[in-house]
Amino acid sequence: MSREILLLVDVLAREKNVTKDIVFGALELALASATKKRVHDEADVRVVVDRETGDYETFRRWEIVADEDFIHEAQHLPLSEAKKQDPDVEIGDYLEESLEPIDFGRIGAQAAKQVILQKIRDAEREMLLDEYMARGEKIFSGTVKRMDKGDIIVEVGRIEGRLRRSEMIPKENLRSGDRVRAMIMEVDLTLRGAPIVLSRAAPEFMIELFRNEVPEIEQGLLEIKSCARDPGSRAKIAVVSHDKRVDPIGTCVGVRGSRVNAVTTELAGERVDIVLWSEDPAQFVIGALAPANVQSIVVDEEKHAMDVVVDEENLAIAIGRGGQNVRLASDLTGWKINIMDAAESAQKQAEETDSARKLFMEKLDVDAELADILVEEGFNSLEEVAYVPLAEMLEIEAFDEETVTELRTRAKDALLTQEIAQQESVGQVAEDLRTLEGVTPEILAKLAEGGVRTRDDLADLAIDELTDLTGQSAEEATALIMQARAHWFNQEQNQDQE
Repeated sequence: MSREILLLVDVLAREKNVTKDIVFGALELALASATKKRVHDEADVRVVVDRETGDYETFRRWEIVADEDFIHEAQHLPLSEAKKQDPDVEIGDYLEESLEPIDFGRIGAQAAKQVILQKIRDAEREMLLDEYMARGEKIFSGTVKRMDKGDIIVEVGRIEGRLRRSEMIPKENLRSGDRVRAMIMEVDLTLRGAPIVLSRAAPEFMIELFRNEVPEIEQGLLEIKSCARDPGSRAKIAVVSHDKRVDPIGTCVGVRGSRVNAVTTELAGERVDIVLWSEDPAQFVIGALAPANVQSIVVDEEKHAMDVVVDEENLAIAIGRGGQNVRLASDLTGWKINIMDAAESAQKQAEETDSARKLFMEKLDVDAELADILVEEGFNSLEEVAYVPLAEMLEIEAFDEETVTELRTRAKDALLTQEIAQQESVGQVAEDLRTLEGVTPEILAKLAEGGVRTRDDLADLAIDELTDLTGQSAEEATALIMQARAHWFNQEQNQDQE
């Protein structure tokens, strides 16, 4: 038997092009599996094969558990019982019992063969996969092999990739035998047969396609800063040139549009807008909203948002069909963009001006005339009045040094009063809300100000109510509310179990 084992290992290792250790490991698992059929299906069996002689030993083992945790007699042994056999044994250790080699018979041998072949196939697949990934390719170019539960299995050589339905371009009809290219997103070895996860809808795929079509990107003369896609419909990419002699947009477009058309063809007719990236966020947003013409733009650094004013003729263009243009521009730039016409802008500005005027009149105890001067000079908050450099405030003609000093003092006093009130409000917040994952001190203060003082109060809020209170995005608000509601679901599960 020993000689037969060594010959078997040698033959399989050569035939399948895998190491002998892999074959020995597969053989040990196979022998253990066949032994369990004779001993107990749920027994823990360990087999050790000597790499030199081919002899093997078989052991059955039990894990040592606490007496109160002892449930599974086929795999576990209570500590009190184990101590009788070995006084030094501890919980978590194993006790082993040597088993006599047994004759597996035809059925056992067949089962062992299946286990060995499967393990070798898995090892062979991993080796081929490692070789392929070592090439450093980012785009997977292969042939559609078959459909699998809505996903498409793409094959190149003996390597398979999985293109999920959600990562396909909408309305794209791929059939068996079609050539297809997709971005390699990740490698998941838990997926049977096709461990490479692919995508044709990811922005990274478009970036990589441009990288292949535009050699200047590879040379470092151009750089694609960001990309936003509505797969199969429209996309925007932001490019910048690191060489003054190179026109970034013209280079990406190519002669008579050859380069951008090649990308469009690969992406089933997806239109691509090439935008010039700028360090100035406002200029970048104006470029991203093309072909709409922007009249004016107001930047709100605190909310990371911009109010973009366009005339009525450009309003529909700026928004795009179904909000597509502004959504892509927002994704591309990373800024929240609010599109409005001149009338809406004027109304919003008037509301903000009125709000700031009332704030200064109430908190600083000044008359309307003085509040108007502050607003006209660009002051919108108490923080600005309190901490803007003294020299800048003295430049205002209507103010002398005494007035400026008094205004700054009143602003600081008002801020201190607000802070004290806020701390008192936060102090009334329940511990379950304070310790909730995702609730930062800033969010906690805003929740307390809005009257939200317990975890259940937060859980009862609608998404739009929370966004109004904290200024979070809808996605962040949804995640926080679901986190707050988690204990409700846990309680329901416990009740169902009871």
